[in-house]
Amino acid sequence: MMAEENEEIRFGAAMEELESILERIDSDEVDIDQLAAELKRAAELLEVCRRRIRAADVEVSAIVQQLEEAGPEPAGTTDVQGEDEDDRG
Repeated sequence: MMAEENEEIRFGAAMEELESILERIDSDEVDIDQLAAELKRAAELLEVCRRRIRAADVEVSAIVQQLEEAGPEPAGTTDVQGEDEDDRG
């Protein structure tokens, strides 16, 4: 599978395929002639997973930074005005 095709695979699918490869290798299901191909595919899948994890880490860090820069909301600014109006009415 080419690198472009690997980018299309979702993290969960990559992990499932990787686990399947590892199970086959552990259970001696892989013929010695197929071993190199299986290990190459496993390495590709690991790299896909690492890239996805790094990308998620960067995204989460950016979100956390935005939240920290915005600071906490001052007390009493939450949207409870609608509730107060309903209680009066």
